[in-house]
Amino acid sequence: MIDGTPKSETGPQVNPGEERRRSQRVLIRFEVALHIVTQGKESRLSAHTISVNDHGALLSCSRDLPAGTKLEIENTRTGERRPCRIVRRPRETPEGYQIPVEFEAAAPGYWHISFPPTA
Repeated sequence: MIDGTPKSETGPQVNPGEERRRSQRVLIRFEVALHIVTQGKESRLSAHTISVNDHGALLSCSRDLPAGTKLEIENTRTGERRPCRIVRRPRETPEGYQIPVEFEAAAPGYWHISFPPTA
């Protein structure tokens, strides 16, 4: 224990409730399209990002979609599409539903922005 903080040989300790991020998150708004296939038919929904990172995004959409839903997100600036899934139940806000999505695989460069350096 140093300065009253427990140390571990396996790495730094994380207090309960503290978030660990795999990549830097940036608050930025991009228009995106969500492509969802239901009963063999593709639907397209308009949405926008609230925040983005190399592993996914937090989106705002007018429609509620269930957790676990698989879809493709399209960066409408570039036309690039990535498969992803909704990782937890969307939260309703006055602006719409906040939908957290995670890419099937990390996609560095997908958003075509420079992320700030990590501390």
